[in-house]
Amino acid sequence: MYPALPGENLLYSTMSQFKTAMLGLDLSEMDALLLKKTAAVADVLGIERLYLIHVAADLELPEELRSQYPDLLAPVDEGIASTLELAAAEAFSDRKVAVEVLVKEGNKVETVLRWAKIKDVDLLISGRKDLLPGSGSLSKSLAEKAPCSVLFLTQKEGALAPKHILMPMDFSSHSKRTWESAQVLLRTEQARLTGLHLYDVPVGYSKTGKSREEFASIMEGHARKAFERFLEKNKLPTFDCLFEAKEEGKSGQQILRIAEAHGSDLILMGSRGRSGSAAVLLGSTAEKLVHANYKIPMLILKQKGENMGFLEALFRL
Repeated sequence: MYPALPGENLLYSTMSQFKTAMLGLDLSEMDALLLKKTAAVADVLGIERLYLIHVAADLELPEELRSQYPDLLAPVDEGIASTLELAAAEAFSDRKVAVEVLVKEGNKVETVLRWAKIKDVDLLISGRKDLLPGSGSLSKSLAEKAPCSVLFLTQKEGALAPKHILMPMDFSSHSKRTWESAQVLLRTEQARLTGLHLYDVPVGYSKTGKSREEFASIMEGHARKAFERFLEKNKLPTFDCLFEAKEEGKSGQQILRIAEAHGSDLILMGSRGRSGSAAVLLGSTAEKLVHANYKIPMLILKQKGENMGFLEALFRL
């Protein structure tokens, strides 16, 4: 038996918010890997219903092709849906997850966001490509504008469930909520958690007569004390936390480098989205990380409904 943890009821309600998920597929060779990885984490994330969505610019066959190949009776969208349904049936053969395929046309970002709202999705899942051809612009836009949490899966083969979670943190209420969510993954998958805090070194450090390294040491001491206060204030058990001076303008690459150096296979971050506003505010560090990270799976936690004002303004719904 595991000992009780602070806010235990909240821990499980946090992950239970992922009952309904949506996975974007593009008919590339990466689809099979995304389905496999999603199936592997479906239980721990509490996914009960999964929408597979494919968005194409034009689903109609050109008239000359219809005339030349009259045997192509099935509409293109039905053919795509059939392909995805077969792939999903294979990936989720031993999972109790209800899968539904959506094939739509239009702008990819706007269409995915629209259907995420219509289906009241709790979690958006997207692939990040590295060696395989494809743009990461969709993933970046989803991270900024999604009204729910977003999970980015990579094309890298390896462990399907996380074993070492890296949690960048600033010791705010966002960090506490992220820690609470991490506990479900830790319990279910026997993973370990490492915090990461990037502290600032004031640009005017030279006026103190100290070198940057000397003043960085002072700032690290203050950061460690802030970590202790964070644990005490929220009545949390201690856990490992790394401290590094922030590399100005490169925090995304810095977090990725640290995650790779410590063998992390999931980066867990809380967003700073504002509900009830048309503004999109993911948080500068998270934005930089989404831009830089094609290598390690990443889960960005949002309170459901964030950026709904943006969607209302965008779609006039």
